[in-house]
Amino acid sequence: MNLMDSSHSNPMSLCSQADSQRTLYPYVTGTSVIGVKYKDGILMAADMGGSYGSTLRYKSVERMKPIGKHSLLGASGEISDFQEILHYLDELILYDNMWDDGNSLGPKEVHSYLTRVMYNRRNKFNPLWNSLVLGGVKNGQKYLGTVSMIGVHFEDNHVATGFGNHLARPILRDEWHEDLSFEDGVKLLEKCMRVLLYRDRSAVNKLQIAKITEEGVTISQPYSLKTFWGFSAFQNPTVGAEGSW
Repeated sequence: MNLMDSSHSNPMSLCSQADSQRTLYPYVTGTSVIGVKYKDGILMAADMGGSYGSTLRYKSVERMKPIGKHSLLGASGEISDFQEILHYLDELILYDNMWDDGNSLGPKEVHSYLTRVMYNRRNKFNPLWNSLVLGGVKNGQKYLGTVSMIGVHFEDNHVATGFGNHLARPILRDEWHEDLSFEDGVKLLEKCMRVLLYRDRSAVNKLQIAKITEEGVTISQPYSLKTFWGFSAFQNPTVGAEGSW
């Protein structure tokens, strides 16, 4: 009997192959997350839409979660994969707390862990279909970073995922400054979220803004932005593009 025959004669090998399941395509997804540093900590904004393909199926999906004592995580992309990441992080924080040594994981450590997880899963051709924003404050040090589904990661004073990377970052480059107050930071995030609402079909007018400081995490109740749809570009969107949609 050759090797090919022996592998087929082993029913356990067939079962293990059949049971292997992966997220081949993202099904229920969330759109942009935006994070900025401000004077006292980190601010983050995300809407609450969950799209099933191109259909806005869910309107109350929370995509920002506190992680341990010092960190805040926001995610765009596949919602079930985000839940899997939260499960990993729960285990990580629990294991860290079990040492009971007076220390706790800070945002830099959590961000490093997430980059390893995302890159590891990408190398297995079984990626977690998310782009993540991780911010936090520990020992007076503010930290803000992002990591993509293939493990590309960096730190910056302001970050965004999805459409926000194209539409919100130019606004942030023009208007962000280091001594941003909480009120001005919220206004800046709302301005970005309003632009995304106008231009991103997956965005909904129901959002949350979260902040993290040395005192901990606060996530706002969901609320809507005031909008204006009377712009000439909205009234006649195909002007100058005759023959298109």
